[in-house]
Amino acid sequence: MTEQSVRWGILATGGIAAAFTADLVDLPDAEVVAVASRTQASAKAFAERFGIPRAYGDWDALARDEDIDVVYVATPHSAHRAAAGLCLEAGRNVLCEKAFTLNAREAEELVALSRARGSFLMEAMWMYCNPLILRLAELVRDGAIGDVRHVQADFGLAGHLLPEARNGILPPSHRLRDPEQGGGALLDLGVYPVSFAQLLLGEPADIAARAVLSDEGVDLQTGALLSWESGALASVHCSIIGGTATTASVTGSLGRIDIPYGFFHTDRFVLHRDGRDPEEFAAGPADGPRGSLKHEAREVMRALRAGETESPLVPLDGTLAVMRTLDAIRDRVGVRYPGETPSETGEPELTPA
Repeated sequence: MTEQSVRWGILATGGIAAAFTADLVDLPDAEVVAVASRTQASAKAFAERFGIPRAYGDWDALARDEDIDVVYVATPHSAHRAAAGLCLEAGRNVLCEKAFTLNAREAEELVALSRARGSFLMEAMWMYCNPLILRLAELVRDGAIGDVRHVQADFGLAGHLLPEARNGILPPSHRLRDPEQGGGALLDLGVYPVSFAQLLLGEPADIAARAVLSDEGVDLQTGALLSWESGALASVHCSIIGGTATTASVTGSLGRIDIPYGFFHTDRFVLHRDGRDPEEFAAGPADGPRGSLKHEAREVMRALRAGETESPLVPLDGTLAVMRTLDAIRDRVGVRYPGETPSETGEPELTPA
């Protein structure tokens, strides 16, 4: 790593890896030097697509590449523990996609490993790096809407409209329905509403949840009510069987903040304060286009140059708290992934905020 550029490796070659790499190659201080997949053909095709000099047909070769400053892990959730762990063991810094792992135990193992090695580790929760979300959180902390009473957030997609759908439904082998790949709405989509609520309120004191499960045992849609000792509540919902409004709102004792469609990568929100006209906050030219993954990439590179082993925007303790909440929701609705023991999906000990 130099003052001029940070050298990236990409582990996996799916859709999110392509989206992140496309944004990464546009950054003048980022250099994508290698990519790895389970097959040489897939890695080679990805490398040719983005002009990446080295393509590896196995993860270990990427992890051992000492010319890489940081690895972006973009595998399915079920492989995050193995892939990120391999890279950390080899001394690489890691940005790992969300949901961070399958469960809190795996997340704790990765965090412990990164701290023992002194390596940088961050969950790729791009929402937490969005300048508008940071501004919203600042307004809430400063009391712009008074004491927070309720947070609402939802994220749902119409799975039957995805290209992989057959006869109006996703096939059981699709990653969103496959338990072996950590399928279901909660880990793929519900992590955003939960993370949004916990960004503003911290870890909940109590959790209630309901879900509709598939024949394979993953959640097709899940709703949860989170509560805090302060009296605040959060209503969160996710679905892979219906396209929701995908909005969020924060209601306080003195007003409300509304975020329109695509709240997790928003470019605007509206502040309503009692007795005042609504005030819109919008992204500026320097904030980049809606949907940009560049914010999280910039935060990783800033932290690496500063010698930090975790980001203050996406702290590891916050990631662990979200994973505990996701575990608790899965326990309430009866979703357990292959290889998990009852203790891993049983009710975790919650730390009231």
